[in-house]
Amino acid sequence: MTTSPETVSASPRSGPPAPVGPAPRRSGRPYGEWILAAALLLPNLVLLVIFTYRPLLDDFRLSFTDWNISAPVAHYIGFQNYVTWFHDPNSHQVLINTLVFTVATVGLSMALGLILAILLDQKLRGRNLVRSAIFAPFVISGAAVGIAFQFVFDPNFGMLRDLFHRVGVTVPDFYQQPHWALVMVTATYVWKNLGYTFVIYLAALQGRRADLDEAAEIDGASAWRRFYKVLLPQLRPTTFFLSITVLLNSVQVFDIINVMTKGGPQGYGTSTMVYQVYEETFVNNKAGYGATIATIMFLILLVITVVQVRVMDRGMKND
Repeated sequence: MTTSPETVSASPRSGPPAPVGPAPRRSGRPYGEWILAAALLLPNLVLLVIFTYRPLLDDFRLSFTDWNISAPVAHYIGFQNYVTWFHDPNSHQVLINTLVFTVATVGLSMALGLILAILLDQKLRGRNLVRSAIFAPFVISGAAVGIAFQFVFDPNFGMLRDLFHRVGVTVPDFYQQPHWALVMVTATYVWKNLGYTFVIYLAALQGRRADLDEAAEIDGASAWRRFYKVLLPQLRPTTFFLSITVLLNSVQVFDIINVMTKGGPQGYGTSTMVYQVYEETFVNNKAGYGATIATIMFLILLVITVVQVRVMDRGMKND
């Protein structure tokens, strides 16, 4: 049986109908979104340029000069400030102090913060009060904390001396022995900033996947394996974020050191690079030399941050 052409042309069309009329015009909404984004970002970018990038460039420029902070003119001396800093034995001591203080404060703050967050994530009576007590020191001024802890570590009538005296242990003189002085300012800083890492880890724990913990427990995994194989991988982004922020905050600490030891004892016992910048710039009136130390510190932090980001990206790809 043959089908006539009329019958074929009258059969229903399959698929979408052909467009009729002129093509629709593209909406102007993307341009409006770009304008809105620029309007929202522009004030922040202007503030960053004025208060961050421009001072950074000025600091780099001043690092090549010999400038008394009260003088109207800075004299260009090339790399002399850098040569002086690298050959100064006091600078080596300051660098070691900065390294020890930073590693200790970052490691202890993150480890203790994670332990407290795990403990206080449980259903315990009065946990909200304990959480508030742990976080409270973080919002207190560092100078006030330093003054308060002077009475804790005082070798003559401090609280720590009284506690150890009752068990027959002699407390070292924290204000005369450089190593113990560094331990003192490190412990004070960790106590003050522990609440920050605690709160961040606690928020991450409350957002973790509970089904993974339940599955590991059903499979018979021990508590340590559940912590190492299940919990820590989920906290990796949080740990990466804290490793950078706590590191930057630790390197920049000034108030506690200034109040408790003023960089001493015995010269540079607790001086860090930030405190050396302050001392050279505002005490010794060597603003050019202080800018050199600040530039070196910036470059060191830049390299460390880049390495941290690379390691974190590689870890995320392996997962």
